[in-house]
Amino acid sequence: MSIQWQGVFPAVTTKLKPDFSLDLEAIRQGLERLIENGVGGVVMMGMVGENAQLSPEEKLQVLRTAVDTVRGRVPVISGVAETGTARAAAFAQEAERIGVNGLMVFPGLTYKSDGRETVAFYREVARASALPILLYNNPRGYGVDLTPDLVAELLEEPTIVAIKEESYDTTRVTDLITRFGDRLAVVCGVDDLILESAALGVTAWVSGMANAVPRASVDLLKLAVEGDFVRARKLYAALTPLFHLDTVVKLVQHIKLAEHLITGSAETVKPPRLDLAGAERERTIAITKQTLADLSALGY
Repeated sequence: MSIQWQGVFPAVTTKLKPDFSLDLEAIRQGLERLIENGVGGVVMMGMVGENAQLSPEEKLQVLRTAVDTVRGRVPVISGVAETGTARAAAFAQEAERIGVNGLMVFPGLTYKSDGRETVAFYREVARASALPILLYNNPRGYGVDLTPDLVAELLEEPTIVAIKEESYDTTRVTDLITRFGDRLAVVCGVDDLILESAALGVTAWVSGMANAVPRASVDLLKLAVEGDFVRARKLYAALTPLFHLDTVVKLVQHIKLAEHLITGSAETVKPPRLDLAGAERERTIAITKQTLADLSALGY
């Protein structure tokens, strides 16, 4: 399946049972809900999917479940988040065998590689499979910044076709689009910068909070891409307090709690993460409830 890099690609939460094992049926139900609400694709095991906390076999189980559930209706993209280059390349090959449609590749975890090392890492992973690659640029989270100059080197690899831009600098969006044009799809990776990014030409969005509010998220991006910014701003205003929770350290807990309140799915996270508690939990509950009220006023 060709990936068009248009629409909302939720970074899907990995549903867990109380004993922290995978809840495969809940994962299936979550994927069905996202597809029913019009998403353009799904990203399994991004940061929101708790990739780094899953065992190697759990990661493969998640991918098999996703491919079997989605059945080609939308592209399935797998996160690749490993500490070593060889392990990342091997995982890319295994994901290709399972049948995913693309890879979202993190930089090598735990080590802050320099430019030369970063390019070498991505080149080897890109050459390990024939799958299209979405680069994951999150310098705040991982200490490695895929600058336009580094991206120019990486685009010598034909399978590197897109970048999830999460530098929190909207000028980077313009720089990438201007420099690389149709050769590189620039994908928004920050929920509370999606309207700004769409105004600059972005048509795809990897979103965390779209797990909780998929229909409103799909509509927001559609309105922005169509240039209907009057309606888009009203919807964005309702969603932004919830979207802010996608940009903090405990984003996984916030997203799973919001999803729990809306769908009833478990908010369980893998340790060392812990479920939200006390005032922190109550604040997220209050924001979620207010967002739902604001969306209701807009017809959702």
